[in-house]
Amino acid sequence: MKLASIFEEFLGLFFPESCVVCGEPLLQAEENICLSCLLKLPRTNNFLETDNAAEKLLAGRFPFERIATFCYFTKGGILQPIIHQVKYNGKAHLGETLGLLFGRDLVGSDFLSPIQLIIPVPLHPKKQKQRGYNQAEMIARGISKGTNIPVSTNNLVRIVHNPTQTKRNKMQRWENVKDIFTVNHPEEFENKHILLVDDIITTGSTIEACAHALLASRGIKISIATIGEAI
Repeated sequence: MKLASIFEEFLGLFFPESCVVCGEPLLQAEENICLSCLLKLPRTNNFLETDNAAEKLLAGRFPFERIATFCYFTKGGILQPIIHQVKYNGKAHLGETLGLLFGRDLVGSDFLSPIQLIIPVPLHPKKQKQRGYNQAEMIARGISKGTNIPVSTNNLVRIVHNPTQTKRNKMQRWENVKDIFTVNHPEEFENKHILLVDDIITTGSTIEACAHALLASRGIKISIATIGEAI
């Protein structure tokens, strides 16, 4: 055993890591989230339901096939501290874990069967450099691991470094994201059914802006998946 591993185990005896949700010490086989909290995640299972609440939210705003969300997102709920860790505390792998769990749920479903390519909502390069990664990309890579569907990260891009969406109303959110995305090579997405992935859907403005950019590709079909659905 390497010296570093021995040192980590020694520290773990006296300073065990705690669950990011409940704060209880983690068991050796657990990482970041305890099994109890994982089992309590408020899954929506709405990939089994057409015309679900997320689909109704975006109905008529742009053409899409299906929308699925992994869990309900509420202030003070189980998912909130996990997403906070992913976005602001450098826990990129937590995003991948959530994506993997979601992907495994989707396997074998009618929702997933037509999907050919996974596309994360992009960050502006300045923002991604500041954070060190794109949380939506980590989620997308987790879904990819669970489903074996490839991920595209360099074609849909964010060309405007806009302010955060936090604390903006629906109209302000749309004005903040309108025309901030573009597709470098629309022909790469032609006649493909893609899965657009983000962390949380609130008003749907960011996803709508992405979709308008993606529709520059002829024959494209768009489905959407997010980890959280704000309620």
